[in-house]
Amino acid sequence: MNRFAYRTTGLAIKTLAGLSKANIHIHGKENIPEGSVIFVVNHFTRIETLLLPYHIYQLTHIPVWSLADYSLFEGSIGVFLEKIGAVSTKHPHRDLLIIKSLLAGDAGWIIFPEGSMIKNKKIIEKGRFMISSAGGKHPPHTGAATLALRAEFYRQRLQRMRLEAPEEAKRLMELFQIDSLETVLKSNTYIVPVNITYYPLRAHENVLSNLFVHIVEDIPERMIEEIMTEGTMLLSGVDVDIRFGASTEIKEFMKSSAIAQDVASKQSFSFDDLLPSKRMLRNVALKIMERYMSAIYSMTTVNHDHIFASMLKLIPFKNIDEHDLRRRVFLAITHSLEKTGAYLHNELHLDQIHLLTDDRLNKFKDFIRTAEEKGVVKKKNHTLVKDTSKFISAFDFHRIRIDNPIAVIANEVEPLTELQRRIRRLAWLPGFWLKKRIAGYLIKKALDEFEQDYQTFFIDGESKKKDIGKPFLIKGTSRNIGVVLVHGYMAAPPEVKELASYLGRRGLWVYVPRLKGHGTSPEDLAARTYMDWVASVDAGYAIISNICKRVVVGGFSVGAGLALDLAARVKDVKGVFAVCPPMRLQDFSSKFVPAVDVWNRLMEKVRLDGAKKEFVENIPENPHINYLRNPVSGVLELGRLMESLETKLPDIRMPALVVQSLGDPVVKPTGSRRAFKLIGSDDKAYILFNFDCHGILLGDGAERVHRAIGDFIGRLN
Repeated sequence: MNRFAYRTTGLAIKTLAGLSKANIHIHGKENIPEGSVIFVVNHFTRIETLLLPYHIYQLTHIPVWSLADYSLFEGSIGVFLEKIGAVSTKHPHRDLLIIKSLLAGDAGWIIFPEGSMIKNKKIIEKGRFMISSAGGKHPPHTGAATLALRAEFYRQRLQRMRLEAPEEAKRLMELFQIDSLETVLKSNTYIVPVNITYYPLRAHENVLSNLFVHIVEDIPERMIEEIMTEGTMLLSGVDVDIRFGASTEIKEFMKSSAIAQDVASKQSFSFDDLLPSKRMLRNVALKIMERYMSAIYSMTTVNHDHIFASMLKLIPFKNIDEHDLRRRVFLAITHSLEKTGAYLHNELHLDQIHLLTDDRLNKFKDFIRTAEEKGVVKKKNHTLVKDTSKFISAFDFHRIRIDNPIAVIANEVEPLTELQRRIRRLAWLPGFWLKKRIAGYLIKKALDEFEQDYQTFFIDGESKKKDIGKPFLIKGTSRNIGVVLVHGYMAAPPEVKELASYLGRRGLWVYVPRLKGHGTSPEDLAARTYMDWVASVDAGYAIISNICKRVVVGGFSVGAGLALDLAARVKDVKGVFAVCPPMRLQDFSSKFVPAVDVWNRLMEKVRLDGAKKEFVENIPENPHINYLRNPVSGVLELGRLMESLETKLPDIRMPALVVQSLGDPVVKPTGSRRAFKLIGSDDKAYILFNFDCHGILLGDGAERVHRAIGDFIGRLN
């Protein structure tokens, strides 16, 4: 092997890696031992052959060669592959070269136990490893295990013969071109399983596929499809998770008396001679293969597409409500994945409430768009009609990544038996029970988060009693319609409790969420962003939408702005009401002027956006509920919320009600009037009450406001 050519071509690979938009995430590098290592890797793309040696070299600083299918070594592409350290599977001295380099520590090796690319990712059949390929089905190869055993066999034999049969030792050293035994004897042979997972998996023509056709002579026709798929992955910014598993030390498998007898034999063995312990070595190789195959596929990095594809496949009916599918996926991610032991994509560790609301991360939309394009589903309003044949029919092996990526994605996590078991159980769960579990889970989560935040941010003498900050649910007499009711800035759920109780007496279910950062202490609020408040409201919507058939959302002051934000994003909201909603910081009259002034002075002084948290005094109408200190960082978040909201209001199409206090000392009526004009609904109303206070949902006269809101909701039934 030409080490100079390897390093020189490595620069080209480094350049390719630099040009790629792929996001490489490496896990488990601590599992790579010092010694002679064979890396056994799942094989889905040519990317593994090109980029994996480069990344392993960056970790180990030892060259890494790889075995590649002989059919690729045609024309100029074969020269390139040889330069980057790839060896043809039909190289006449393949095994001798591998064992020599492992003994001498010259290089590590990448071997694909499937034997070739598994484009359909189908490697399990009837609970056993069985590889589906263009040439048919076959069990995984034991080649990596056999080569590791042979390397360790000769390592131990050299150590034994050095003392007991020096001539035999000399012959072996010449055979493997070894100058010194010191390096050979102080090392060990290991197999390290590696899994590579790509997300998202999409394929189409791209610049790279067209480029290769023009610059590479005699490129195999099959490779055009491969580069079309893989070029898309490299150029579109996919996440590539490379995960190294625990190593297997091969000498632990050399303790059989039959193997030990051959190691110590004074007989001279030629390299290709059959050893007396051949049968034992073959059995041991099978055990090692089963171990590393299980390890490779247990390390698949599970992502949103895996859960969607598996759930779609396992749901036992053809017509699927898209909201029902999203609920099942939400529950699978939040309630089941952590118990499976699977490795999770980093996005699955984040809040998944978007799956139950506006899908603002486009996880569902993107998956379903692909499923529609490939004919896996047909969409009729909110119903998905599944073509079950897409999961069981045979597809052209070399086209399946393009023609049916949904089946490929589902196949990839098929070996994760505990994951499959839990998804199957959720796929069969009755819809009403599914909703009950989601609502119960989210209510408990909200209460647990409050308990934790209260304990973390509690300030003796300043924090209110714990009951003030708790979110609460009022049970209604009918599940036809429910209300999400949102309190305002620096306040807590009791701010809207009188309205919630009134609506409850009218038979409505009402959930009052606690906005993150509220009900604890101002330090908690100072650490939050407006997106934390949005998430709190979204969770409230998800709770009520899983209890009642229809949902109305409303709020007070900043809570009104958050209610309008939800209505603009979630088209299934049936109605929205906003009480004294501000649209700009200027709408707050003089209320937040001190905070804004402090903020402006801070920015002039430190010139860092959000770099420092400061507080100003707050004199609220309800001191038993509201904070007495206002974080200026919170004022900045208010500005960001209202700035984002203004452009969304025209998207509100459901019935809307805006309520305002004429003499409001906090929010100017001009602000709420502006919000009303921007709302895109044809069915909308603006009611102005002649009050001289901001908190018109509490105290004397509040029942008039309650009645107006109750009548608005009543018309939606």
